[in-house]
Amino acid sequence: MKTLAIIPAYNEAESIAQVLFSIKRHQPEMDIVVVNDGSSDATGAVARRTGQARVIDLPVNLGIGGAVQTGYLYAERHGYDIAVQIDGDGQHDPAELYRILDPVREGRTECCIGSRFMEYQGYRSTAARRAGIHFFTWMIRLMAGRRLSDPTSGFRAVGRSGIRLFAGYYPDDYPEVEAIVLLLRKGYRVEETPVRMRQREAGHSSITPLKSMYYMIKVSLAVVMTRLREGGKARS
Repeated sequence: MKTLAIIPAYNEAESIAQVLFSIKRHQPEMDIVVVNDGSSDATGAVARRTGQARVIDLPVNLGIGGAVQTGYLYAERHGYDIAVQIDGDGQHDPAELYRILDPVREGRTECCIGSRFMEYQGYRSTAARRAGIHFFTWMIRLMAGRRLSDPTSGFRAVGRSGIRLFAGYYPDDYPEVEAIVLLLRKGYRVEETPVRMRQREAGHSSITPLKSMYYMIKVSLAVVMTRLREGGKARS
């Protein structure tokens, strides 16, 4: 099946080359698109020099949602059957790609998310972020009736119908939780599989404690508003 790795990248010049070479080592048939999200460093140039990926340079920083949707638009327009999201900072291990790919390839699910909390004892983020993850686990269960252990994981794969959905609309800002709710509310099958994650190889996370609070409030409101809009449509 024709498969694409989507890598949203913002100022990841120190790690992007290693990520690209690792993907090709473990999934040599997989195509890669790096969406350089208005980086101020040499992310785009470094990715191009590897010769391993198509690089799309966004003229301004759109944020993770805009960068990921750009990747899905590319996947739809070029006829890919499966798209996987993988970070450019080295936290997602390409050796684990088969774990999120196989359930989609075999038709067992339409979206498979790599969870760091199911079995392995790899890097599990900070205590504050784990608390936020538990909150979103509760919210998704309340809003969509599913319990997922790692709803903020950006390590995920979707099939052709998911590509089409996300090419048409993808949540902006901090989109991982909203994207799951969108899939579930539209009746898509969403599953998790255990994966091992690592600490970022270089640079610093853009999510500060203050941004984490904003993230929780913004995503919570967005999910609730989506549910209210759907309720209004159902009654009209």
